[in-house]
Amino acid sequence: MGRQGGGARRRLAAGIAVLTAAGLLAVAAPHDAQAAAAGCAGRKVRTLTFSTGSVHVHKRGGYVCAVTVPKKAGTPRTMSVGVQPRGGRPVVDSGRYSYRAGPVTVHAGQRCVRVRGGVDRGAVASGWILC
Repeated sequence: MGRQGGGARRRLAAGIAVLTAAGLLAVAAPHDAQAAAAGCAGRKVRTLTFSTGSVHVHKRGGYVCAVTVPKKAGTPRTMSVGVQPRGGRPVVDSGRYSYRAGPVTVHAGQRCVRVRGGVDRGAVASGWILC
């Protein structure tokens, strides 16, 4: 019985160490990176910056995803993000958020997309990209 209890304690200690390390990495990572990574799947293909924040654009297969992140997170403010495939309707998320607007995802296939985002009075629009 003593050997089984010791093995369980070692596994528990190892599990706690992994969770602690993961928690420390999450706290140490920059907020922009956390928000963007938490919002969209795929690889980041563009970052559109503007005076009050940035829009992170990701692509995976034929899907394009975008998230707007403020420069200073934590205070509720007006934010928006939108993605429109050429020939399609835009998908938009807007409202008062503390950390991010989005993610919004569209199926673009091989078509160009237009990305827009804003925080308070700052905003950005990409024009047609990812063609």
